[in-house]
Amino acid sequence: MILVRQQRQAQEKEKRRLLEEELENYPVLKQVHKLQLLRSIGKASSWIYVMEFFGWRKFKNRKEVGALSGLTPTPFSSGNGNREQGISKAGNKRIRHITLEIAWLWLRYQPQSELSLWYEKRFAQGGARMRRVGIVAMSRKLLISLWRYLETDELPIGAVLKPC
Repeated sequence: MILVRQQRQAQEKEKRRLLEEELENYPVLKQVHKLQLLRSIGKASSWIYVMEFFGWRKFKNRKEVGALSGLTPTPFSSGNGNREQGISKAGNKRIRHITLEIAWLWLRYQPQSELSLWYEKRFAQGGARMRRVGIVAMSRKLLISLWRYLETDELPIGAVLKPC
């Protein structure tokens, strides 16, 4: 257990060193730093977002972002019946999980953002199932907003940065 702790501390130390000393040399480190500036996104989640999702691929549009994350709806259409079957789950599992966690944190730490207000208006008054369905939709919208933020420096509307 001590060895694992030491290895983890060494990894964290290396990440800090990279962010402090090599920020200008690597574009992905700039993205990690930009995400860490947002309230509700921490060191570990920003690192996962960039290293496993945003850092290695260029997206053309929001549909590609949603599809790669596996957070897109899967409709079923047969004859006169139309039904929603949930999300596709075809994308990156870790990104899907971290995005759902960050969506809950976003509601808590960014209550005046447009995304939080949208969620509150549409899903907060419903039952537990409706809130879970809503958080998936919000997490997809949040992931797309974060992609726009990293690509165009356009902050999600109403989002607050951490104090320096």
